[in-house]
Amino acid sequence: MEAVASQLEQSQNTNGDDGNLGHQSFQTNPPVGDLSASNGTTPTVNPPTNQSQIPTDEGISKEIALTNGEQANVSESNQEEKVDEIPADASETVYLNNLNEKVKLPVLKQTLKNLLKNFGTVLDVVAHRSLRMRGQAFVAFADREVAAKVVKEIKGFPLYGKPIEIAFARSAADVVVKRKTPDEFEAHKAERLLKKKRSRRENPLRKKAFAQKQAALKAADSTSIPGGAASATANSGPSAASSRRVVQMPDEYQPPNKILFVQNLPENAGKDALEVLFKQYPGLVEVRTIPGRANIAFVEYVDSTNSGVAKDALHNYKFDGEHRIKVTFAKQ
Repeated sequence: MEAVASQLEQSQNTNGDDGNLGHQSFQTNPPVGDLSASNGTTPTVNPPTNQSQIPTDEGISKEIALTNGEQANVSESNQEEKVDEIPADASETVYLNNLNEKVKLPVLKQTLKNLLKNFGTVLDVVAHRSLRMRGQAFVAFADREVAAKVVKEIKGFPLYGKPIEIAFARSAADVVVKRKTPDEFEAHKAERLLKKKRSRRENPLRKKAFAQKQAALKAADSTSIPGGAASATANSGPSAASSRRVVQMPDEYQPPNKILFVQNLPENAGKDALEVLFKQYPGLVEVRTIPGRANIAFVEYVDSTNSGVAKDALHNYKFDGEHRIKVTFAKQ
């Protein structure tokens, strides 16, 4: 690992000044620093702050150290070498996780491309900003041999202070299918979207929300059935009136609008911290906190489409690693 660490450091030190990644925990003044230490441990590393600090091909093409202490030369001569044994589950697409979430996506994607193209042709690098997909990426290669070598040799490589975890993807990337069997691409894409929809439908949190919605609708119907009004009149009183008022639409099922209602915030959550969280999603207009009510806030976007994206991404998000916030559309 030391050889690559040295090359990464040299590349980053010669590619320009630090910028600002827009994350409060970044230290923007010092350089990215070493990715290895003399005592064998991996210190905390400041992610690159702009495109000019992305490790280049020249900085990492010489050597890549293996986790077992061996070294693999990835020069042009042995890019042509084939892996002795290719696993049965090998594919052209690999899945990486445990990536540094503080690194901006364009920087992370370019760094991965620079690192992995030393093994062979990289067709595509896919990563997303969504909460569910942070710290993960998919990389598509031109052939299985290259992907197999990457899986073997990159596992555990410390990228921006975190060891890479890598495996073969369970399905082929769109770009691979389109390249190998273009006639089957549309069917492949339709099947992928169907699996995605099925996975969302079977999500335990969605099932729970659906059950709550059904229970609320059933309770509402029970107050409007024939004889229901007479029964309510016969049992009129404070308790009966109170029970009728309780039947209302849960917050989770409010119709979409451009304003979000945020609940369960920790006491130390301030307006600035909320703006940093919600401005990750386009169209933010403002964050409004309530004096004396630190646990709730309203967040406004330019339209309901943008607010819906933020709601889906941040509902049940652990704001401080402990408090799960509740994000719903505000009542109109």
